[in-house]
Amino acid sequence: MAILVGKESTVVIQGITGREASMVTKLMLDYGTPVVAGVTPGRGGQKVEGVPVYDTLKAACHVHELDTSIIYVPPAAVLGAVWEAVANNIQLILIVTENIPQLDVIKILQLAKNYGVRIVGPNSVGIISPAERCKIGAIGGDKTERCFVPGCIGVISRSGGMTAESSWMVKRAGYGVSTSISIGGDALIGTPPQALLPLFEADDETEAVLLFSEPGTTFEEEVADSLEEGKFTKPLIAYVAGRFTEDMPAGTVFGHAAAIIEQKRGYPSAKMERLAKAGAYVATQFDDIIELLQRVLG
Repeated sequence: MAILVGKESTVVIQGITGREASMVTKLMLDYGTPVVAGVTPGRGGQKVEGVPVYDTLKAACHVHELDTSIIYVPPAAVLGAVWEAVANNIQLILIVTENIPQLDVIKILQLAKNYGVRIVGPNSVGIISPAERCKIGAIGGDKTERCFVPGCIGVISRSGGMTAESSWMVKRAGYGVSTSISIGGDALIGTPPQALLPLFEADDETEAVLLFSEPGTTFEEEVADSLEEGKFTKPLIAYVAGRFTEDMPAGTVFGHAAAIIEQKRGYPSAKMERLAKAGAYVATQFDDIIELLQRVLG
């Protein structure tokens, strides 16, 4: 089993003829992902790696039943692309693009809320369910099995690169992943960790979840609330990176737009303490994840 994406997904890529999107199309198809259509205005009738291209998503939906979209368009065009996806009943939208105008992101998230659509991202490297041979986005690159093998651990990470590293740690511990999700490193995102926990809770194949966290945001405090309220009952192993940032000036941004400590909020040590108090297994060092997984899961 898996969450969000699987062999039954039907995927469209908005902006498919761009250089990066074309490359990712091949990677996804090689892995087994059912990419059935692409959209680029003015490029209708072309093909990318055998995938038919349409001028509009509406035209693609007349031919194919689509439920998942990956958005590979410039920042200023993302809001329009999301509007088009929502108007054509796409239920899962992965936004790869970063540096989207913040007002546009606010509109995107409100749009998703109004129409019951799930947004992952912006600034997400993708989602992968290894047992289903399905990935959306560039996650895993061209050698997916180096980090992502089928198993029983769900992985959630704000960092795209650390989605792979965390999944590799799971593999090193002797396990594999059910679904790994790069939720995006921007300050505003569509699906924070707390919103994914109920999906992993309901997945019979997921026995535990590994959460890779960073400075900034209140995501981890929200996760702790879920644990304390009994909304997530499976083991949660967490690592919070960036404790060195607590010695830096307040307001400094570290890597991701959301990795910012200000007004005494977002401190890694406070996140670790809050998660541990709520019942999570908190790793002090990144390598401790292996021992914790083995101890928790036997």
